[in-house]
Amino acid sequence: MAGKGPDGDGLIRKRVDGRWEGRIVIGHKEDGAPIFKSVFAKTQKELMPKLHDAIACYRDAELSEQGNMTLRDWIEQWLASYAEPTLRASTVRGYRSDIRRHIGPALGGKMLRSITQRDVQKFYNALGRKTYKARDGSERRLADATVRGIHMLLHEIMEAAVRARLIVNNPTDGTTIPKLNRPPMKILNEEQLDRFMEAIRAEPLWYDFFYTEITTGLRRGEICGLKWCDIDEANGTLKVCRSIHAVPGGTLEVGETKTEKGTRTILLPASTLHILKERRKKALTEWIFPSLLEPEKPTSPSAAYHRLKLILKGADLPDIRFHDLRHTFATHAMRSGVDAKTLSGILGHTNASFTLDTYTHVTTDMQKNAAVIVGDFMTEIFGKELKPWQN
Repeated sequence: MAGKGPDGDGLIRKRVDGRWEGRIVIGHKEDGAPIFKSVFAKTQKELMPKLHDAIACYRDAELSEQGNMTLRDWIEQWLASYAEPTLRASTVRGYRSDIRRHIGPALGGKMLRSITQRDVQKFYNALGRKTYKARDGSERRLADATVRGIHMLLHEIMEAAVRARLIVNNPTDGTTIPKLNRPPMKILNEEQLDRFMEAIRAEPLWYDFFYTEITTGLRRGEICGLKWCDIDEANGTLKVCRSIHAVPGGTLEVGETKTEKGTRTILLPASTLHILKERRKKALTEWIFPSLLEPEKPTSPSAAYHRLKLILKGADLPDIRFHDLRHTFATHAMRSGVDAKTLSGILGHTNASFTLDTYTHVTTDMQKNAAVIVGDFMTEIFGKELKPWQN
């Protein structure tokens, strides 16, 4: 027994197994044959709300038959057609790692069209409980930032499926993910920065490298990728236009900067320009900071990292990351009066608001200072006995 569904938009029937089925058209195959979506219930009364929901969900949908592929198959298409042609090779490698370790085992075998918001939420909840063995042998949970990164990747994969008319809605929408709880930023304070500068003076092979880093705030791959052709001595500028990345196997890869804004030209401090001019007189290769063992190659980012760790340990300084030298530069620059827009350009951030969000610890202090200045100014106008801004 079959009949029209609500508003004539679906077909309903009682199956031979006793269940009721509601079926609607959600797209067409290449030969024009319809693609159906079915919902089931024990009774016709129970079926009708489900059928109404399906009609509302797939209203105006025109899906292709490729939506029947698995998520794993769609991911491979997405990587080949969307990710690899537009993203850095190192970014794609990171995506493949997250897909292989996390997304694939949990959801890869599911039909793309059958993945629900509930499936995705269960996956995120499981990620939040997942542990791994750290280098020191201890068991650790995946960081909240890692879970958020996996969510962003899966969201983009599913959003591309929506645009390709493989699915109607993105099942990652409306899910709950961990808040971004960044650990307190580690920087060298003024006293520690003085000790750091003293420590690098005892490192003749690395002094120029770390002096340039602490006075420009370049990313580790960016400073390793600098060439002499990037310096305009007449104008005192440095063009940042490439980055060095380590690839599996220990080899180095020359690639683009992290973001489009990462390619930039910055004005060098006079002291840094002087150091680089003197260094150029003894240069043997195109690289400003070549490998100590293989001068025809750039310095490896990992070599710079390990040398930093030795310098910090020898000077009894906090065990900070290499990226914290960038934070140190930016923090002291803002406290010295460099505005967020200018600093954003120096650092290669996407926009000034990102810079302000990243260095809120500095802007909070600056707001307090501004409040004191405004308070003193208003006191001069109204007198000490009248402070309307405090009421």
